[in-house]
Amino acid sequence: MMGNIKIVAFDADDTLWHNEPIFISTRQIYVDMLSRYHDQAWIESRLNDTEMKNLRHFGYGVKSFVLSMIETAIELTEGRIEAESISRIVGMGKEMIVHPTELLPGVEQTVSEMSRNYRLMIATKGDLFDQESKIARSGLGDHFTNVEVMSDKKTAVYSKLLDRYELLPEQFVMIGNSLKSDIIPICELGGHAILVPYDTTWEHENVSEDVAARFNYATADSIGEVPDLVAAIDSAG
Repeated sequence: MMGNIKIVAFDADDTLWHNEPIFISTRQIYVDMLSRYHDQAWIESRLNDTEMKNLRHFGYGVKSFVLSMIETAIELTEGRIEAESISRIVGMGKEMIVHPTELLPGVEQTVSEMSRNYRLMIATKGDLFDQESKIARSGLGDHFTNVEVMSDKKTAVYSKLLDRYELLPEQFVMIGNSLKSDIIPICELGGHAILVPYDTTWEHENVSEDVAARFNYATADSIGEVPDLVAAIDSAG
């Protein structure tokens, strides 16, 4: 343990491993399947609306996505969707859950290096079974002292997390690809955050430039820059 920082937490999906491209490719297959009923833009819009509506019921992750696809298909076909198509949607979800966990470049080296100096945590949201399975398949589990799968990543949830570990906000660093989920809530608490942007961002995670500009956080072009940024934060007290 080097200085004031007690825990360095990493988001999982699209920070440690690829995730959003799996959803994008599945969404495209789904849209193509329903294209005989509606045009692509309308299908995507209705699916997105259903996903947002269902977050409070089913949370995040593949299972929630599958339920939203089924609900949207029933709505868009006015109940005419065939059982075979419903079965196909369920199959898409199963394929997503067992999809290989592909680490982002530099992740294994970075996590291994940082685990020698800091207590590391995975702090992610989503389905517990799905996330635990991905962590196991990633081969990174031994580097992390703690794993927290959260129902959501709002400021109040992070506050409870810090209380549970008896941490002050300034003793915690959060690293992730989402301004909305990984960066802004920690900044609101007075903690440290490092943004590592990913190539694509789920629409629900987008934050306007005006909102982002209100907060003080570091940005890394790649995860390989994270150790130096954390060391700089730590040495600055």
